[in-house]
Amino acid sequence: MTTIAPNILVVGPAWVGDMIMAQSLFIKLKQTRPQCRIMVTAPDSTLPLLSRMPEVDDAIAAPFAHHRLQLTDRIRLGRQLRHHKFDQAIVLPGSIKSALVPFIAGIPRRTGYRKEPRYGLLNDLRTLNKEKQPRQVQHFVQLGLSADAPLIENTPRPQLESRPESVPDILANLAVPVADTPVLALCPGAEYGPAKRWPVRHFAELASLKLNEGWRVWLLGSSRDAPCVQAINDAVHGRCVDLSGRTSLDQALTC
Repeated sequence: MTTIAPNILVVGPAWVGDMIMAQSLFIKLKQTRPQCRIMVTAPDSTLPLLSRMPEVDDAIAAPFAHHRLQLTDRIRLGRQLRHHKFDQAIVLPGSIKSALVPFIAGIPRRTGYRKEPRYGLLNDLRTLNKEKQPRQVQHFVQLGLSADAPLIENTPRPQLESRPESVPDILANLAVPVADTPVLALCPGAEYGPAKRWPVRHFAELASLKLNEGWRVWLLGSSRDAPCVQAINDAVHGRCVDLSGRTSLDQALTC
């Protein structure tokens, strides 16, 4: 029988959307192992998300650039984590380098999928079943269960904590008036570009629909998303509030 691990390190994904999906795993871990402690390693860009997830007990920055090994930095972080005496590591990314820190930290059970050759670095290797589990959130949550557990279909819904008390100050700094009308916030950007993004025309159609119903529509994103945001706003004759490049991730979550 698989030993329940009370002290768990999760090597988190690099992208915002993937990290939000990872909350479904954290919720499942707390449901099945109520006494467990969860620490997550994550890039600086997604750390604000973890502060909104009550299931996460601690988070630590993983200062690694995309597509770079940075072996010295990974060794340093792995050694830094040894004193936590984790019982299990769950590695969500599929790369070899993402499995290095748990191995260096000496974590006895290291769980992840068979993707890049990671034999030895991981010792609790799982096989993806994309036919029965087509959604990535299912892949994440399945890693939190025992190797012989049935494949799950339904997963917990992510739910970030809100901080409504901060909204007035943030809106004042952005020169966005507070009003009683409902707001639709759209985040049309995607790190991988159009291939993983809902088409601009669909965002524009949705924005137009809600604007005509009396809603306000805010367009959020980084400065890199500005062309996409501009195209949406142009399609609705400038009736949206363009906040691209003007908010941090934490501010966007609060609004």
